[in-house]
Amino acid sequence: MTHTVSVLVENKPGALARISNMFARRGFNIESLAVGPTERHDVSRIVLTVTCPAEQLEQIEKQMHKLVNVLRVSTLAAGEAVERELALVKVAAAPSRRAELMALADVFGARVADLGPQEMVFEVVGTPDQLESFEELLRPHGLKELARTGRIGLARASSPARNARPQHVLR
Repeated sequence: MTHTVSVLVENKPGALARISNMFARRGFNIESLAVGPTERHDVSRIVLTVTCPAEQLEQIEKQMHKLVNVLRVSTLAAGEAVERELALVKVAAAPSRRAELMALADVFGARVADLGPQEMVFEVVGTPDQLESFEELLRPHGLKELARTGRIGLARASSPARNARPQHVLR
C-alpha cells in the first residue's frame, strides 16, 4: 500500500539522510520525496511517499521518532490531505501544433513556462494522478523531457477532526 508521510525536522545537516537511510535499510523504495522550509525558519518539512505494508510503516515511524532532529511524524491519509506536485514538461511543438497543445494545457491548468522555435515547456501543478494524465496526453506529441518535484501535502483545514494523524510530537 502507498503511504504519504510528513516529517517535521530541525533544519540541521543530516536529518534527511538519516530518514532516507532508515527506509533504505529496510528495503523500501521512496517513490517521492520533497523537502522544504515551513512557517518556522528552524524547521523543515519532509514529505515522502513509500509503498509498504501499514504495519511496517508503523514500525518505521516509531523508529523515526528516535532519530536526532525529528520533531513530528504524521501520516497523511488519502482524502484527508491536500496533496500537490509540480511538473515541468518539454514537448515538441511545431508552430502548426501549438494551438492543440495550448488547448490541452488549458484543460489541466498548465501554463507555458518557455517557448522555443520547435519546443514548449509547460508548468503544471496538480495531484500526482493529474500530472500523470497530462504527461500521457502529451507523450504522442513528442515528450522531450520531464521533471517533477515530488509530492507535498498538508492535512485538510476543512475537517479538523480528520487532520493528519500525528504519531508522536517531540520537543
